[in-house]
Amino acid sequence: MMKPILAVLACISVQSASAQASDSLAIRRLADEVLTRSTAYENLRVLTKQIGGRLAGSPQMVKAEKWGAEALKTAGADKVFTQECMVPHWVRGEKEQARIVSRRRDFVPPLNILALGNSVGTGKKGVTAPVIEIKSFDELEARKSELKGKIVFYNYPFNPTFVKTFHSYGDAVKFRAQGPSRASKYGAVAVIVRSMSHSMDNHPHTGSTRYNDSFPKIAAVAIGLKDADRLSQRIVNDPTMQVFLRTTCEMLPDTIGHNVIGELRGSEFPDQYITVGGHLDSWDNCEGAHDDGAGVVQSIEILRAYKALGVRPRHTIRVVLFANEENGTRGGVKYAALAKENNEKHVFALESDAGGFTPRGFIMEMTDAQRARVKSWTPLLQPYGLYDFDEVGAGVDITPLGRAFGIPMAELSPDSQRYFDIHHAASDTFEAVNKRELEMGAVGMGALIYLVDKYGL
Repeated sequence: MMKPILAVLACISVQSASAQASDSLAIRRLADEVLTRSTAYENLRVLTKQIGGRLAGSPQMVKAEKWGAEALKTAGADKVFTQECMVPHWVRGEKEQARIVSRRRDFVPPLNILALGNSVGTGKKGVTAPVIEIKSFDELEARKSELKGKIVFYNYPFNPTFVKTFHSYGDAVKFRAQGPSRASKYGAVAVIVRSMSHSMDNHPHTGSTRYNDSFPKIAAVAIGLKDADRLSQRIVNDPTMQVFLRTTCEMLPDTIGHNVIGELRGSEFPDQYITVGGHLDSWDNCEGAHDDGAGVVQSIEILRAYKALGVRPRHTIRVVLFANEENGTRGGVKYAALAKENNEKHVFALESDAGGFTPRGFIMEMTDAQRARVKSWTPLLQPYGLYDFDEVGAGVDITPLGRAFGIPMAELSPDSQRYFDIHHAASDTFEAVNKRELEMGAVGMGALIYLVDKYGL
C-alpha cells in the first residue's frame, strides 16, 4: 500500500513544483512589463502637477475624476463608469494666522499652523486667549476646571519606539480626531494640536477632526513640530502670554462627487469581482502624491500591465478610484452600498493607501486559513521584496465592502519610516515619490491579485 501513496504524493509534489514555476514566470513577466513600460510615474506627474490638491467638493476634484476616467480608458479598461455620491464640501478659506501675544518686547515669529479638516473657523476677528498645554486625555480631565476660555494645546509627540510608524499615528491621532470636542466640553475656545508626524521640519500636517454634536464646535488647527516645541517652552517661560488665532474655514452643503471605476472583464467568473484601488481625493495644502496619488496610479498600472500582457483574469478586476477618503469616506461607503443593492458577488479587495515607498508586504483582514494561504505564496512574492504578512488590518476605503460581504481584504504595506514626514503636509509632492519604489508597489499588488484570482482564498 505504501508505493501507491508515495506515487500520489510524488505526483502532487511534481504538479505543485510545475505550478509554482509557471506562477513564478507569470509574475516575472508582470514585473518586467511594469519595470520597463510602466505609465504610473507619468500618470502621477499629471495628477499632481496639472491638477494638484483634490479635496472633496473642490474644482480639482472634478478635474481629477475626468482625468481618472481617461487614464483608465487609456490603460485599456473594458468598461469605465462612475458612481455618484454626495461628499462633504469643506473649504479652508483665507490663510490661517497664529501668533504669540506677550508683554515682552522680543520678536516672536508667527506660528506655522493649518486648520484641521472639517473644522469651523474662529470668525474673521479671530480669537485671543491664554493657552493651556495638555499631554493626555487623563490630564485634560484632571484640569477640566482650568479650560474655560482657554486655547487647549495638545502636545503629544509621536512615540519613537514603534518600528512601524502607523502604530505611532494610531497612538496619537485621537487628539486630532476627538480633541476639539473633548476640550469644548469644558469651555475651551479653540484647540491647537501637535502635528501627527516625527519629521524634522516645521510643516504643519492637517487631517480631519470629528465633532461631537453635544458640544459647541470650536476652531482646531495643527501646528508644525518646531513651533510646537517653541510654544511649549514659551508657556513655561512666559506664563501670562496668549495666542491669537484666526481661521476662516467653513463647511458648505454637501456636493456631488464620484467613484471612478475601470473593469477588466473576467474570463470564467465575469460576475465575481476583485476590487483594487486607492482614493482620488487629497488634502488641499499639498499635491497628494503619496496620499494617495501613488495608490491610484499603481492600481491603474495593474490594469494596464495585465492588458498589455494579454492576461485575462478569471474574475472581473475592478480598479476603483475612491472619492472622499480624507474627510468623510463617502466613496468607500457608497461603493459597498451599491454592491449590496445590486446583489454583486465580491471575492477579494486590495487597497494602496500607505504611500509609494518600497513595498514590504501586506496587512490583511482575513481568516487564519486565508492568511496561511497568502503566506504559502511567499516564495513567489519574496523576490519582489514582499515578506511581511502578519499584521491585521485593511484600507479605509475597502473596509465597508469587506465588512458588508465578509470577504478577505488587504492593503499594500510599504516601508513607513518616511511616510509621516510628508503625510497631509505641503511636502507631499510629486518630487517626494521615487519612480522605482512606486513601480515595485504596483508589481507586488499585481502579483497578489494574480494569485488570488487563480487560486482563491
